[in-house]
Amino acid sequence: MPHRRLIARLQAVAGLSEQDQAKLARMPYKLLTLADGEYLVREGDRPTNSIVVVSGFLSRQRVISARNQISSFYIAGDMPDLHTLHLPVMDHELCSVGVSTVASVSHAHLRELMSGSSGLTQAFWRETLIHAAIYREWIENLGARQALGRIAHLLCELATRMELVGLLDNGSLHLPFTQQDVADACGLSVVHVNRTLQELRREGLIDWRNHTVQLLDRARLEDAAEFSREYLHALETARSPACSRSAGEPGKTQGNAI
Repeated sequence: MPHRRLIARLQAVAGLSEQDQAKLARMPYKLLTLADGEYLVREGDRPTNSIVVVSGFLSRQRVISARNQISSFYIAGDMPDLHTLHLPVMDHELCSVGVSTVASVSHAHLRELMSGSSGLTQAFWRETLIHAAIYREWIENLGARQALGRIAHLLCELATRMELVGLLDNGSLHLPFTQQDVADACGLSVVHVNRTLQELRREGLIDWRNHTVQLLDRARLEDAAEFSREYLHALETARSPACSRSAGEPGKTQGNAI
């Protein structure tokens, strides 16, 4: 059910009353399953619904000067196009990375929810601001870090975000990404991504095979990435002991899996 991850996400970053959780659990929706590489919305579209990611991953992307640039990944519980309530024309595209399932919720119902609950209005507003903070961090990651730091930072961010909604499995995360996806997100060539992943493996920081990334030494990986989870603005009560910085936890070509 789409409300489960959405509630977990909003609880982690904003907190919800029992009444607001019940309202989200009752919201009407339509489920859609997307194939790998299938577009949900395209640049210039005028959607009348917003979506909740139920499972899998979406990417926000645009083709710029013949190169595809990914500017964010979205995981279960995220609402990547909540802004279309107020900015009706899409200025980017949302594409499925691997197979994904999303729930479509009408703008009319979302407006009704928020008009009847100041708590939900504040939670959605806070979530929108956090996505803006993530976007700023991505810009700084691309502009200031070398290749190893960029990829390490991406992995640290995804691990933390997945942990908040219960998707991190004993230090492992399922990522159906190709090396091309990582290259498009980190502003690198596929060859550079391949070499950098090999370096992360040699350093004993990660093991990545069959779409599963094992964080072998999370504290060292975060140090290599200069990663601070503060920009994700999770509530203190949402952080598990495993989130502590002091708690260390234990390639192919374009179009192919890592």
